Amino acid sequence: MTNTLQKLQDLEPSREEFQAAVLAGLRQAEKSLPCKFFYDAEGSRLFDRICELPEYYPTRTECRILREYAGGIAAGIGPGARLVEFGSGAGVKIRLLLSALKKPTAYVPVDISRLHLLAAASSLAKDFPHLAIAPICADYTLPFELPPHAGTQPDNTVGFFPGSTIGNFTPQEARAFLESARRLLGPGSSMVVGVDLRKDEAVLQRAYDDAAGVTAAFNLNLLRRINRELMGTFKLDQFVHRARWNDALGRMEMHLVSRCAQTVEIGRERFAFRKDEAIHTENSHKYTIAQFQDLAREAGYAPQNVWTDPDNLFSVHLVKDATPAA
Repeated sequence: MTNTLQKLQDLEPSREEFQAAVLAGLRQAEKSLPCKFFYDAEGSRLFDRICELPEYYPTRTECRILREYAGGIAAGIGPGARLVEFGSGAGVKIRLLLSALKKPTAYVPVDISRLHLLAAASSLAKDFPHLAIAPICADYTLPFELPPHAGTQPDNTVGFFPGSTIGNFTPQEARAFLESARRLLGPGSSMVVGVDLRKDEAVLQRAYDDAAGVTAAFNLNLLRRINRELMGTFKLDQFVHRARWNDALGRMEMHLVSRCAQTVEIGRERFAFRKDEAIHTENSHKYTIAQFQDLAREAGYAPQNVWTDPDNLFSVHLVKDATPAA
């Protein structure tokens, strides 16, 4: 029997939720904005361009790992899997995994950008016509429920979290996310997680501040979205993208730095900026393999296997729920 693309479960954050998060971040002594709001339609398009840049190694390296070791990853997952992808984006990497799996039963892409999600899900439905695809538009860091699975709970539910997105969380937040994902996926579930590895600072600097300025445009687009959706008055030419390595915390940081003293309005609130004052927009933590495996254990997972590229730039981990059965 052929399964078709199922109805979208729409939990996209509201304008009010977006505004509350923006205002809360800008009220802090050290201003910040949540990176999850990068991904409107234009932000998603720009991120897809970033993934194709020569300096941005994570995407092509992770895809290489998935292509080369798809058989081993699929063997570790087993047959009849229901896949739940957190932050599904353009759906490029899931194709590599789906093609290798034995009789996957369903795919649940979860993404905060509705238009991007629907386009990717529709494309996948054409290429995998016998696979049930149930898209969910949601902030996957907040509670949501998985759709029914043909009236029964599958024995093999697997989370897929590629792209080193785990690095956007602090280690404490990453642990909390992995714990919540384990509870959502259910007893005996597994996770396949892409994790960027520690490496030379110069490689990281080029990856997060590319010569073509695409990452800068991606970062600045968040201010454009605030202007459009929240009646903001950011002047984009008065802010500049900055990426820097924070060695003490083991992470790349992205900031938007004010070129001058200025005041910005959002609705009825005013925010003063000093010259060179920054808005912190994103973190990207880098791990060693042992560090991530320890983090997974703290979240209730048992590491099963890990795959890397020859240059040890990136890693893909398979971890399994290790909590005792109820």
